[in-house]
Order: sequence, then C-alpha cells, then structure tokens
Amino acid sequence: MKNRIALALALFSLSAASQAATLCQEKEHEIQREISYAEKHNNQSRITGLNKALREVRANCSDDKLRAEHQKKIAKQKEEIAERRHDLAEAKQKGDADKISKREHKLKEAQQELKTLEARDY
Repeated sequence: MKNRIALALALFSLSAASQAATLCQEKEHEIQREISYAEKHNNQSRITGLNKALREVRANCSDDKLRAEHQKKIAKQKEEIAERRHDLAEAKQKGDADKISKREHKLKEAQQELKTLEARDY
C-alpha cells in the first residue's frame, strides 16, 4: 500500500513538473535541440540562424502570443481546406478524373495538417 502511494506521488510530481514548463520554455528547448543537431552536422549557417531565433524567443516570447499564433495557423489551415474543397468541386463539375484525384489528395493532405495542428497542446 505504501509503495502504491509513493508511486502515485512520484508520478503526480513528475506530471506537475512537466506541466510547469511554459510554452516559451518548450520552444526554447526545441531550438536548443536543433542547435545541437546543427552543431553535430557542422552547419554553421543553421547554427547562426537558430541562435538568433533563440535570442528572439528569450527576449520576446509569451505563452499568450504563441497560443494566438497557433490559432491563426489553424484558421489559415481551415481556409486552405475550404479552398481545396472548392477546387475539388470545380474538378468534379468538369468531370476530369485526373484533376479530381489530385484535388482529393490535396484536400486529404490539408485535412491531415489541420488534425496535426489541432492536436498540439496550446
């Protein structure tokens, strides 16, 4: 019984610690990970750009701003889906099987991208 309580407390504290990281801290960590990767591959121009991005995140990042930007991406992707549906409808109206197939594929890609965006923890 004591072991279960200890395990539950340990898991709870780990969960709380992982949630304590802000979105900006996560973004900073992601950039640092990319810097490490670029350093391993000796990509100096990528390192320079990532270091600039890291400075900007540290100076200007806010969780609210990140959430707002993410919502804009979702809205833009929804517009993209509407446009793809319109293109598909036009292709169906013309009866061009090749264009219909291509438009359906593009629509599916756009829908998958939206799912990916919506699955993010913002």
